[in-house]
Amino acid sequence: MIWATAIALGVLATVLFASWLIRRFRGGRSSEQRESWERHREAQERDPPVEIGDVRTVAIEEFTTHHSGERQAVCKVEGFVVFVEDLPGGLAETDVIRAKILSFNRGHTSATATFVDRA
Repeated sequence: MIWATAIALGVLATVLFASWLIRRFRGGRSSEQRESWERHREAQERDPPVEIGDVRTVAIEEFTTHHSGERQAVCKVEGFVVFVEDLPGGLAETDVIRAKILSFNRGHTSATATFVDRA
């Protein structure tokens, strides 16, 4: 009797684990997560719309804190994310600024820029 219960619990645990694995790797993601993943893949496959040294006029979409603790503006150029550093005080979301592209991340899916001036 004890062996039958142990086997039944083992089978149940195996079935639950297998169903979790299937959902995890076969689309257990929300539509928002799938869309984000698709955008990320597309970004990795296309060339960035900016080059190092370009000075671009961009709108601040939001602010974020870099791992160094520095405040950065998150901007986009044709959907391409540009993190702008060295911001003066007094900037707000939707402000338009000019930024100089300094570098790309490892996968060329985003860039780092420095603040030049207000546009």
